[in-house]
Amino acid sequence: MTKPVTGPEQGAYLLAVLVPSALILTVYIAQYGFGLAPCDMCWWQRYPHFAAIGFALAAYVTRGTRLGRALVVLAAVAIGVSGAIGAFHAGVEYGWWQGPTACSSTSLGSDPLASIMNAPLIRCDTPAWTLFGVSLAGFNFLISVACSALILVLLSRRSKGLTR
Repeated sequence: MTKPVTGPEQGAYLLAVLVPSALILTVYIAQYGFGLAPCDMCWWQRYPHFAAIGFALAAYVTRGTRLGRALVVLAAVAIGVSGAIGAFHAGVEYGWWQGPTACSSTSLGSDPLASIMNAPLIRCDTPAWTLFGVSLAGFNFLISVACSALILVLLSRRSKGLTR
């Protein structure tokens, strides 16, 4: 049976589900609303966020238990992993180090040969969009690492009087 979660711990549970959900929603809006096709490294950053959402939703089902807290920790770690991948990707975009040498493309569609010949190449070393010189990968790094740390801090400051 689940118990109510209050105080800082409640904030950790909320952030664990809201942050990756908001970031995934943002990149899908960028992709489908503004035509910013993702490269392979962009996809790599999404996978940990998908896992974090799953962990956070499972944590809500088991909230107030040790398992619930462990799932929130896993969500925070997954969010941090996405941020770390974002840091690597941003470094590739800024030319600080070499990234994958292969380029990616869009789906093949009904005529695979025509799709291959006409598909734009999506390079990992060229940001599709920037704001103040920070790419989507850079923003993922900044937001994900900060929120991952905040979730862990909030979990460590659970309300007094609660035993788990």
